[in-house]
Amino acid sequence: MNMNDIILKKRNGAELSQAEIHYFINGYTAGEIPDYQAAALLMAIMFQKLSKDETIYLTEAMKLSGDLVDLSSIHGIKVDKHSTGGVGDKTTLIVGPIASACGVPIAKMSGRGLGFTGGTVDKMEAIPGMQTSMEPEAFIKQVNEIGLAVIGQTGHIAPADKKLYALRDVTATIDNLSLISASIMSKKLAAGADAILLDVKCGSGAFMKTREDAVALAEMMVFIGNRSGKKTVAVVSDMSQPLGLAVGNALEVEEAILTLKDKGPEDITKLSIELAGIMIFLGQKAVSLEQGKLMAAEAISNGSALTKLAEFVSRQGGDPSYIYDETKFPKAKYTEDLLAEQAGYISAIDANIIGLASQHTGAGRMVMGEAIDMSAGIILHKKVGEKVSIGQKIATIEGNEEAKVKMGL
Repeated sequence: MNMNDIILKKRNGAELSQAEIHYFINGYTAGEIPDYQAAALLMAIMFQKLSKDETIYLTEAMKLSGDLVDLSSIHGIKVDKHSTGGVGDKTTLIVGPIASACGVPIAKMSGRGLGFTGGTVDKMEAIPGMQTSMEPEAFIKQVNEIGLAVIGQTGHIAPADKKLYALRDVTATIDNLSLISASIMSKKLAAGADAILLDVKCGSGAFMKTREDAVALAEMMVFIGNRSGKKTVAVVSDMSQPLGLAVGNALEVEEAILTLKDKGPEDITKLSIELAGIMIFLGQKAVSLEQGKLMAAEAISNGSALTKLAEFVSRQGGDPSYIYDETKFPKAKYTEDLLAEQAGYISAIDANIIGLASQHTGAGRMVMGEAIDMSAGIILHKKVGEKVSIGQKIATIEGNEEAKVKMGL
């Protein structure tokens, strides 16, 4: 078996075997297959595509390229959630405590962000003292004791994906359904949960711009998850405008807290209840999806989800007083208001542009490792369909560097 034959086979439209795909992933991860041959195979895949079986083989090989997390010592059915990402998406900080408060053990590994704002781990670190790494034994112990732990993703989970994604990024081979699905699902399957909920975003602020593409991605990932023995469910949710009103790390944490206090924006509250309800159902704490949603809404209204968030923050070294009083988060030094130049109704908000603007304020990274301004970001005062008057505030841009704040306008 050699790469030249594998590249030629796929270039000619033939289906690769499980052994051939494992040979490629194992060899490339080990550095035995050069970038130019991997890039050639990726381009052949772009043109000839992968079958469902080939996609399963690819996902499996990428999953097995690194560590497999063993969560078997955690009591109950472990449910993981993955979002394909979007502007203002802070749902993990909301649905995790809700599902946990309803008895579902949440043992989640999340990533950092490169782009509009930080990832879930970055947002967690906006809470003073919050620790986002711990030893596996402590991680499992915390979930067994309080039902919730969220830590940064280890670099040993699906290393083939990290290496392959970097190559895809510079060879115009990102936009392929099988490659995207295998990238996401290899990490989710390696993370050890019993069931998986996928929140596939659709719209200008998401990777999948059309609903048709988002549905196709959701269906492929659900197929992979179920074929791999994990109960998998997907939701396609809107990202044509930012989710909620806050875009930025500390700003989004504040909004997540307000949502758990039943004071959050309507769109994020509705989506969070839907997602948490599905997780409660997948965790077999509800007999139906509808009952799961009712339980999720009750966990917000009775305060148990907020209490769970505070308990989780405290156990990971954070200051829980910020959960009960979100006004304690430091405010940005500079602000600029965006005012309506004419009266009317908001017809559209381009989530992608809002995301880029927030990145320029310092809320996101331009390069890996760059420091994030936790207070920076954008607060929307109006959403699509709302009425505005001349001179009324539409948005506020915030940050600690005046030049960056002006760039966000």
